[in-house]
Amino acid sequence: MRAVRRLFVANRGEIAVRIIDACRRLGIETVVGVSTADRETLAARLADRTVCIGPPRAPQSYLKAETLVAAALGSGCDAVHPGYGFLAERPAFQRLCADHGLLFIGPRAETIEAMGDKLRARGLARDLQVPILPGSGHIESSDQVMRFAEANGYPLLLKASAGGGGRGMRLVYSSEEVVPAWESASAEARDAFGDPTMYVERFIQRARHVEIQLMGDGHGHVVHFGERDCSVQRRYQKLIEEAPSPAVSSELRHLLADAAIHLASEVGYLGAGTVEFLLDMDTKEFYFLEMNTRIQVEHPVTEMVTGVDLVVEQIRSVSGGELTIGQESVRMRGQAIECRINAEMPDQGFKPSPGRITEWIPPTGYGIRVDSHCYPGYLIPPFYDSMIAKLIVHGHDRAAALAGMDRALGSFVVGEVPTTIPFHRRVLAEPTFREGKITTRWVEEDFMLQQSVS
Repeated sequence: MRAVRRLFVANRGEIAVRIIDACRRLGIETVVGVSTADRETLAARLADRTVCIGPPRAPQSYLKAETLVAAALGSGCDAVHPGYGFLAERPAFQRLCADHGLLFIGPRAETIEAMGDKLRARGLARDLQVPILPGSGHIESSDQVMRFAEANGYPLLLKASAGGGGRGMRLVYSSEEVVPAWESASAEARDAFGDPTMYVERFIQRARHVEIQLMGDGHGHVVHFGERDCSVQRRYQKLIEEAPSPAVSSELRHLLADAAIHLASEVGYLGAGTVEFLLDMDTKEFYFLEMNTRIQVEHPVTEMVTGVDLVVEQIRSVSGGELTIGQESVRMRGQAIECRINAEMPDQGFKPSPGRITEWIPPTGYGIRVDSHCYPGYLIPPFYDSMIAKLIVHGHDRAAALAGMDRALGSFVVGEVPTTIPFHRRVLAEPTFREGKITTRWVEEDFMLQQSVS
């Protein structure tokens, strides 16, 4: 086992705070790299040391791998935690860390490459007899998209092979939409990932997005921590997550977990990861979507129902220690729901609303958790993702968790900055959501249309 003495946090916002907290539990010193816009963030205040890594915009700071490695080495760190987003799933960053003797808190570069390339991951799933959606190989032109549609019909989904977070994805309902969808999706993929490679999948009209949380020791030993439901989405961006899924039976949970573990074991998975599936609500069949080779934004709901600190376990497993938890000891208790609180204006197309927080009173009480980097007087910068907090509520069952979340949202005070809190309260009040009958298209095709009419 490789002991970690000092760890460099190569990220910002709430996940940087979360990593610092986990390191404190393990007795590990922390150094956080911050842009000039993040010098006053909570992570900068909590870390043992702060190093400026560049100007505000991410390409000149959080996405500069060489700068981050130099900052980690210069501050005496022996490990780097990438969090999520930014460089977390860039195999070149993992290799750069390894080349300089830094332990990368994540899987090996080969694993990131294999699972990060969606076409390769689909191929692996197919070879392992994990169900995948009917789809294409590498698509190089809109004409190829047309030919796929002629054989398989509409609607279809254009996807970036190197994609994630909804970027490089376009839903196509007719032949007239193919060319503009192709041009915009491939251009977005090139800008976001440096790779314009696209492919096409059959689109399921009534589906839920369900994912399995995993932890591996790199030697074929993989443990799962149940599923999360991430079906409340807008433009493929998750808004609300919960565990367990109200649409997943005990039998289906075992099938999903077995498929996820089969995939992860095959690649000798190391650290925390998530295998995502699409669940067809009409046929009850599930299909492999992708694997995220990092800690997820929504990991707290799993922590709340299992009582396991996933970031602590992630650091331990990557450091070379055996997993401290066996599958038989993982138990899901009650229900947890997470709302992503963003500085946005839902009534204006979710337009970002950066600005100074004049008042910050997060909810407190039994079963309530708030992950955030904000505080009274904090200036939300306009350069990054607009998420300012994650509100997580745990209850003994789903009804209790829903009631607790509504109370917590109602008592969450964020002064002078518009947020998505009112939007979340409206979603929670909808009978369709409360009854667990939503799909991944429900927010855009049902809920928001109703809201605009009313």
